[in-house]
Amino acid sequence: MTVSIHPSVDNGVRPGRADFAGGTLSCKCAHDPVKVTIKGNVAHNHACGCTKCWKPAGANFSVVAVVPRDNLSVTAHSEKLHIVDPNATIQRYACKECGVHMFGRIENKAHPFYGLDFVHTELSSEEGWAAPEFAAFVSSIIESGFPPSRMGEVRSRLTELGLPPYDALSPALMDAIATHIAKASGKLAAA
Repeated sequence: MTVSIHPSVDNGVRPGRADFAGGTLSCKCAHDPVKVTIKGNVAHNHACGCTKCWKPAGANFSVVAVVPRDNLSVTAHSEKLHIVDPNATIQRYACKECGVHMFGRIENKAHPFYGLDFVHTELSSEEGWAAPEFAAFVSSIIESGFPPSRMGEVRSRLTELGLPPYDALSPALMDAIATHIAKASGKLAAA
């Protein structure tokens, strides 16, 4: 049996559109859903195995991307949002009724990803969002109860889908974090 990664990629990764102008994310509430509008496309879309990211029922991974903070606005029912864990680095805003995470925000201005919000494009009915590019924190699915003996199957399936598996973020994002830290400490000159 093929390992299920996430419903949006299990039948293949759909390509995005370079000219995609954005769309609206909606929570799963049948009445008065929370709506979040995104201007423009997302970046660094990826499958994430961490235990903090929201995953639909039955998924082993979330699919999450980032968008500039200024490109995100809550356009309906903001009163239904709450922060899941106020002590987490990423403040994940979820609907109080259905539990869906609508976006995550980093408030620490010194964090390398400050200014980027984390979103789940699967919550949009529009097509054209940037496709997932890699898988991050793959080993973390074990923390959710996935059998360690099947991790080879998971990595093989991710590779088959064109999502290189990492147990951290992609090399480009790890380089961005290290560069930010080196500049902040004075080890590298700010550009």
